[in-house]
Amino acid sequence: RKTALNALYGLMQSADPIRVLVTGAAGQIAYSLLYSIAKGDVFGKDQPIILVLLDIPPMLPVLDGVVMELQDCALPLLREVIPTDKVEVGFKDLDAAILVGSMPRKEGMERKDLLKANVAIFKAQGAALEKYAKKTVRVLVVGNPANTNCLIASKSAPSIPKENFSCLTRLDHNRARSQVAMRCGVPADAVKNVIIWGNHSSTQYPDVHHAMVNVHGKEVEAYSAVKDDSWLKGDFISTVQLRGAAVIKARKLSSAMSAAKAICDHMRDWWFGTLDGEFMSMGVYAGGNSYGIPEDLIYSFPVHIKNKSWNIHDGLPVNDFSRAKMDATAAELVEERDTALSFLSQ
Repeated sequence: RKTALNALYGLMQSADPIRVLVTGAAGQIAYSLLYSIAKGDVFGKDQPIILVLLDIPPMLPVLDGVVMELQDCALPLLREVIPTDKVEVGFKDLDAAILVGSMPRKEGMERKDLLKANVAIFKAQGAALEKYAKKTVRVLVVGNPANTNCLIASKSAPSIPKENFSCLTRLDHNRARSQVAMRCGVPADAVKNVIIWGNHSSTQYPDVHHAMVNVHGKEVEAYSAVKDDSWLKGDFISTVQLRGAAVIKARKLSSAMSAAKAICDHMRDWWFGTLDGEFMSMGVYAGGNSYGIPEDLIYSFPVHIKNKSWNIHDGLPVNDFSRAKMDATAAELVEERDTALSFLSQ
């Protein structure tokens, strides 16, 4: 056993560390996220990590506390922690960027005001990625409105491939998976191939027409396993769509533990790939999709991933019920995009 441990330690020593940025690093999602990244749950148990933590200047004292705690975890993979409020430090030579920080919606704030503030943030962060990060960087946008923020960041980093940008809809995917699992009385991993289509907003469409549930060792279609079509077409959809608001109402804080878990799932699948016969939901660039979704959007699709590259899972039949919901969320995204682009050009 000692020999095996020594061999593993030697391997860890020999692998070059990757640089991983988390923005909004003093916030509560990051607080739930950083430990999982630093201990190897995301990028692998033999991958050393340099964690770069970016936040706004008023949050730097809090960030110092987070750094102390990461140090106090005594994690063998964590080679260095760099707290900063400077983009030239934060975005330098990145392998992965997890953009959690954004302007939250304040009371009385119009949606377009929120968009305007976030366009400025993600334009600047896209430009910083363009200037300082590796061209192979993988970027996950979490801060809302995530799809449109992701599109703006991508447009502001023209030399980084569009395929390297994604936004988080894995939390919605996990919510949908869990709702079906609870309804069927099976563990969450017995449910596969749920889909979140569209925007990470209340217009998203959680779709289980192609989902499978393992019941007593046999895979059955979700509709057959649940045996309640009216729930699947009604309360199930609205529960997933409005789950974030329900958590805020109960906790007086937004989802952090579940959001952090979803970020880990998303990045781990992007790094290591999806299982054969399974697809996951990711907000990705819609160019070339086969589902009739407008091209110049970041839209959540079912994807499978291999060698750190995603492909939209093509060829799924779409019924009229699904078509209407897929188009409605696309229409919201087109409107968001057009509003955001009008701010971008100002």
